[in-house]
Amino acid sequence: MPIKSPVFRSAAKDDKNGHPSGDPRFKLIDRTLKRFQFEQDALIEVLHTAQESFGYLDEDLLIYVAHQLKLPLSWVYGVATFYHFFSLEPMGEHSCNVCLGTACYVKGGANIVAALQAEYGIEPGETTEDGKFSIATARCVGSCGLAPVVVIDGEVTGKIGAEAVLNQVRESLAKPSPQRVAA
Repeated sequence: MPIKSPVFRSAAKDDKNGHPSGDPRFKLIDRTLKRFQFEQDALIEVLHTAQESFGYLDEDLLIYVAHQLKLPLSWVYGVATFYHFFSLEPMGEHSCNVCLGTACYVKGGANIVAALQAEYGIEPGETTEDGKFSIATARCVGSCGLAPVVVIDGEVTGKIGAEAVLNQVRESLAKPSPQRVAA
């Protein structure tokens, strides 16, 4: 049964971007697929590239990855929802991901989350109404020696307190939003 998603139109070489969807961000995903020779074991790497390119993993993107790697959509969805790094919803223009692994939690990670919630009125996993800022949490970011650790707009900062995080987020919000990866 053919898939009805527009990303699976027959490949037309007259498309100036070289991808049937016309979206140049798929070129990055295709490069990753080719680099790993379409091996199913490359799923996490391909999903990382997809999220970096699009900002989040929507259903069409998951279908595309599943199709390209010849994996069941349920498998791809399961991996995307298992790892906290991946988001199935659009994130804000700016984001703060707070590690809540054991070391970070003990050294104040929960206090950082509470301060962000109080300041911006949203819970982890939510985005402000204006779409400018998202808060997320992670089980571990692998930098326990820097606890507590936050990742603000992709930049890792460790050994930081709640007030310093709030100041960094305010500074981040004052800047233009970080650009997604372009092809």
